[in-house]
Amino acid sequence: FSPGLLLVAGSFAAFRLLNRELERLVPPPPSARRNRWKWRNIWTSLAHSALPGIHSPSPRRFCLHPGLSEDLVGTHPPGAHSLVAVSVGYFLEDFVDMLCNQKLHQSWELLFHHSVVIVCFGIAVLLHQYVGFALVALLVEINSIFLHLRQILLMANLVHTTCYRLNSIVNLGTYVVFRIATLAWMTRWLFLNRENVPSATYAVGTVGMAIMTPMNIILFYRLLRSDFFK
Repeated sequence: FSPGLLLVAGSFAAFRLLNRELERLVPPPPSARRNRWKWRNIWTSLAHSALPGIHSPSPRRFCLHPGLSEDLVGTHPPGAHSLVAVSVGYFLEDFVDMLCNQKLHQSWELLFHHSVVIVCFGIAVLLHQYVGFALVALLVEINSIFLHLRQILLMANLVHTTCYRLNSIVNLGTYVVFRIATLAWMTRWLFLNRENVPSATYAVGTVGMAIMTPMNIILFYRLLRSDFFK
């Protein structure tokens, strides 16, 4: 096994263990006790998004390595490959968790999303290429922090609070910057560098962007309608 695959396996096991212990660490409120697995699932996702040294430094790393904007194929800062491998482990764990605990018609969108991410990030981990591209994609996890906080507040029945309202505003702002704008930049980079990317990899990237972009626009509309135009 390559170090990258071992790191993926270790990450999967670590997030699986965290998921099992979270109900003891963060007991669900009465309003969330009917759906305990989801409470654990959201907190596990929040832990992945907010891990110090994993997603938060991504913008800093991107700024400190301007070569990334020119070469997302072979250039990446130290630790970026491990960062992507850890994320693959998390997405695999979340995929298994939803598959085991949620009905397919309720989770197919996220399962589909995770499948695309696992394939794209998996290529970067195995080939040690396109790690920079995956690193840029991880910027979306900055928004995921507030997206998961929103779900936690909903499950805790804290919708009519100032905390929820403030989180909704920050969530929407970071959604535009770190999801929609980031995906648009990635799509543009892929189009401009199509001659430097092998056909098979270019096809995977194009399909991934074609899937992710409408999914994120639809989710943005749902958030806007739910939190501001209800």
